[in-house]
Amino acid sequence: MGSAGRARLRIAARAGIFARSQAHDRMSDQNDSSTLSPAELQRRDFLRLAGLGAGALISGVGVSELGAQRPATPSSGGAIRRSTRVVVIGAGVWGTSTALELARRGASVTLVDQYGPGNSRSTSGDETRGIRSSYGDRAGATGELWTRWAREAITRWKAFDAEHGPRFGTRFFYETGDIILRERAEPFTTRTAELWTQLGVKFDRLTPDDVRRRWPMFAADRYSEILYEPDAGVARARASVHALVALARDAGVDFRLSRATPGAIVGGKMQDLRLDDGSTLGADAFVFACGPWLRKVFSELLENRMRLPLGHVCYFGTPIGDTRYFAPNIPSWNVPGVTGWGALPVDARGFRVRGAFAAPRPQPASGADAAPPPPPAAPDPRLQDPDLSPRWSNEDRIEGSRRVLQQVFPALADMPLLETRSCHYESSSNRNFIVDRLPGADNAWVTGAGQAEGFKFAPLLGEFGAKRVLGESTDATLNEAFAFPTQDFGGTGRGDDDE
Repeated sequence: MGSAGRARLRIAARAGIFARSQAHDRMSDQNDSSTLSPAELQRRDFLRLAGLGAGALISGVGVSELGAQRPATPSSGGAIRRSTRVVVIGAGVWGTSTALELARRGASVTLVDQYGPGNSRSTSGDETRGIRSSYGDRAGATGELWTRWAREAITRWKAFDAEHGPRFGTRFFYETGDIILRERAEPFTTRTAELWTQLGVKFDRLTPDDVRRRWPMFAADRYSEILYEPDAGVARARASVHALVALARDAGVDFRLSRATPGAIVGGKMQDLRLDDGSTLGADAFVFACGPWLRKVFSELLENRMRLPLGHVCYFGTPIGDTRYFAPNIPSWNVPGVTGWGALPVDARGFRVRGAFAAPRPQPASGADAAPPPPPAAPDPRLQDPDLSPRWSNEDRIEGSRRVLQQVFPALADMPLLETRSCHYESSSNRNFIVDRLPGADNAWVTGAGQAEGFKFAPLLGEFGAKRVLGESTDATLNEAFAFPTQDFGGTGRGDDDE
């Protein structure tokens, strides 16, 4: 499709009537494999996914059922800059949410991604993410900030599901409640309860008997400290990203499938991006929402200020006909070092376990000294590269996840393993998000470092990031909290491959 055709689509989208019309389909069909290069064919397929085709993939409905679109309405707050051209690099949940908010505020937005939205390498991949507000483990003011934001995020995810679920013919959020189980009170649970009380968050303190009556599938007798947040829940990750892509397309966002490299910075301004086809892409502002790729893109700045652990997830089968292990019949749960939740009826991947219990140490024979632990294996450098890291879970992790089931959900202990998943997350040296200008470039922004918690905050971070880029008023406290990190990690700054 030529530039004139893309311009017509953008005009239609901003009028609120964008759809894959018959005329558009005829235009696309004319560009068959005899006239398009492999790169152009790849881009055409990506545009189809990024357009209303994404909605069709999520919902299983036809394009004609998605044809009537509401016009995108700019936010009533702050300045509307219709002439601002912004390029967002990264079509994960943060990048796509930011692109959508920028377009709603009148900016002309291009969204670039090298692998496509919700791909298996991305932090926004996998099927589900927990949405809860228990952040008593966050130091200082961060715990209160994240708790407040998470509470608002729960409200917004419910609103997103109510508004867009019927359109796409699916669900994006399940209210399950979230239960924290500890053998005794600890700083995390004590501070979480203090923050909830301070902020007026409804929660319950439960006993093992309470848990047994409400959810008899838990083996909760060992736990004396139990907190329950009743309106927490689980969001569908990949499906939500695809829906956001479709909404962004409706709002006029243009998509490019390409690997992007920052151009030169001259006079404090980034000049352009270099794309992998050799072309350049200019704009008034650039937003890098690259997830774990941020450290590759800006290695001199982030090499020792960002770590990239891999989180591993196992999905186990549930007993035949037993719906107790499906949402919303069981809450999401948190035991030391491990989280999880029930299968979602909309896709039924299985019972999710993230993290593992270590194997018990072998006991020495009577009178013998314990053998020293074996030296750790040399780190695999691929585990720090999101392009090259293998996304598989070894038997130790799988068996460690099964030990969790044996202890907490004994009826699932022998159920089959259905899938494993893994993704990088980004941990910054200041343990907070980054939404700030790139040092040395007034027109380039970085939004990332989700700390393994970022997905749930996307509705707020997309709005906050868009306001910052467009020069709208934002809370100075948040600006400071999400500033580009200046301190380094100790050593090399490289994390291991565990949660």
